Amino acid sequence: MYIEDVIGTQPFVKERSLPDPRESASRQSMSARPESEVSLADACAGGEIGAFEQLYHLHGARMKSVAWNLLGNETDAEDAVQEAFLKAFRGRGNFQGQASLATWLHRIVVNTCLDARRRAKRHPEDEAIEPETPDALHPSTGTPHHSLRMALEKSMAQLGVKQRTAFVLYEVEGFSHAEIAAMLEISEAASKNRLFEAKRELRELLKRR
Repeated sequence: MYIEDVIGTQPFVKERSLPDPRESASRQSMSARPESEVSLADACAGGEIGAFEQLYHLHGARMKSVAWNLLGNETDAEDAVQEAFLKAFRGRGNFQGQASLATWLHRIVVNTCLDARRRAKRHPEDEAIEPETPDALHPSTGTPHHSLRMALEKSMAQLGVKQRTAFVLYEVEGFSHAEIAAMLEISEAASKNRLFEAKRELRELLKRR
């Protein structure tokens, strides 16, 4: 098993029971704005609870997967998703429609996770955010063996926040650079650069291990 087999161009880990988004060519881009979404956005802006329930049904599982892989355990991930939806409801008037509802929601949950990690750093006496089991990041086909996966998880924890986030969103969750750029409010070039830096550092960290 070579390091390049772990850090390649294809996603190597994914959430349990959730489909790999790159496996389906028919997966709708988060930047798409179908007429049904416009109606749903209008309902959300009007504060209709049913509309937010529909949003949760559509995007909740994916948001939890993102949160899980950024925070490292299921409990924190669930809390982050709940907090994100509460923020979305309270800030529904801030949705201007430049991006899709999915992009808007994922931007909120990513920021919520980053805030949680910053709080954990300010309070080191609290329980650290670490994967709760060796399978916190779930392997896809062609999984590296157990020890290498564990080394990878520990190495990922050493990455800078920007690099880790880009790596998780692209390699683990399968978002495109355009989607990541919209979520993080950066350029696509910046997204690609952060991913490149993350892979470069991970290679070095794994070689040392």
